[in-house]
Amino acid sequence: MAHLEAEFNRLLQLAQAEGSQMGTVRDRIVQTIYREAQDIAEKAVKLKGKAEDVDRMIDNVVTSKIWGYPLMLALLSVVFWLTISGANFPSALLAEFLFGLQDQLTALFQWAGAPDWLHGVLVLGMYRALAWVVSVMLPPMAIFFPLFTFLEDLGYLPRVAFNLDKLFKKAGAHGKQILTMCMGFGCNAAGVIACRIIESPRERLIAILTNNFVPCNGRFPTMIAMAAIFMGLLVSNYNSFTASALVAGVVVLGVSVTLAVSWILSKTLLKGIPSTFTLELPPYRIPKIGSLLIRSVFDRTLFVMMRAVVVAAPAGMVAWILANIQIGGLSILAHLAGWLQGFGCAIGLDGFIVLAFLLGLPANEIVVPILIMSYLAEGAMVELDSIEALRELLVNNGWTWLTALNMMLFSLLHFPCATTLLTIRKETQSLKWTVLAALIPTGIAIAVCFVVAQIVRGLGLF
Repeated sequence: MAHLEAEFNRLLQLAQAEGSQMGTVRDRIVQTIYREAQDIAEKAVKLKGKAEDVDRMIDNVVTSKIWGYPLMLALLSVVFWLTISGANFPSALLAEFLFGLQDQLTALFQWAGAPDWLHGVLVLGMYRALAWVVSVMLPPMAIFFPLFTFLEDLGYLPRVAFNLDKLFKKAGAHGKQILTMCMGFGCNAAGVIACRIIESPRERLIAILTNNFVPCNGRFPTMIAMAAIFMGLLVSNYNSFTASALVAGVVVLGVSVTLAVSWILSKTLLKGIPSTFTLELPPYRIPKIGSLLIRSVFDRTLFVMMRAVVVAAPAGMVAWILANIQIGGLSILAHLAGWLQGFGCAIGLDGFIVLAFLLGLPANEIVVPILIMSYLAEGAMVELDSIEALRELLVNNGWTWLTALNMMLFSLLHFPCATTLLTIRKETQSLKWTVLAALIPTGIAIAVCFVVAQIVRGLGLF
């Protein structure tokens, strides 16, 4: 102890002489304590034969400056790919089942002699919105959350936070924010809840306000479809790999925006010195499958799913009503889109797209179905059976590659869904931060799309 106390005083005096910040002093002290503990362990613990410290060997690679980042990106990319690819088949099966039930409900309403408007509101509006949300959200979350929990229980996610701590500290945020971002890829509401692991209230707020910039599984279908349409409108020959690379690029853009906004918040609304992140890396261990499934399915997947269902049902009902009540030969939906047309064109979109995002506030999954319904002048949310059919419909309604690109950018950056906003309200206990959580990304989305549209138009690129 006397040795450590002397070393502490020496480091403190050295730091004061150099004008170092307390965070640097603390880092040096922790390093000294760790080295001292390591020396004691090497003298006291004897390994029999050629036994090796496996955890240390793995950490030398996983947390190295050379291999740490590539391995991290590769592993998270695999999780991302498994989530998207693995969800396609179960999503199709679930959609087929749920829409099969819709036909049964329609038959039941006809047998009961229910009026058409009641069938429209409850079945074509409310139930159909629920069917789309469940079929799109549930399979990805049922894959992503167990994979995420597996990496968490395995002991890898603390290594990710360790690797990125310095980058987030430079942005005035906390290293643990990368963990909440990873959770946000599954669902931003779950990412907001995960911000509880950040002890500092200031840094927790930064993480909450920026979690929306990583796309959730509700926005991925829109972004993937827009990437394919964008590449198809831009070049004649393309493949799924180029479209996937474009989606990956948009995700990287989202992470970059997260860091930039975190830095701005730490210099303005949430000023403060980043807290030091001293993390004792847990040992690697094989996760217990039973506990993993219970936590990932019941505590995360079903919890988020129920919140989404609660807000999606009223949205479907409202969308159906707006599409079926006509004034002067046009539906209310068409009137609202016409009112938003000027603003939509200014940011490289159109009035129907802006309206679809507004009506899709309860759940991002229903944005594209509402947009298709608007273009086809249908009285219920619909989805076309192929990307090619969707692209043909959009082109016929005046879309260019700029429209598809800005649709992707706006989908990435715009306001959080209602489920996430309700979660932010509950976590912060503040209406002020909840409103800012909606206004900040919306302002950035509008600014980015406006700049892109004006540059493209100014250069005459289409």
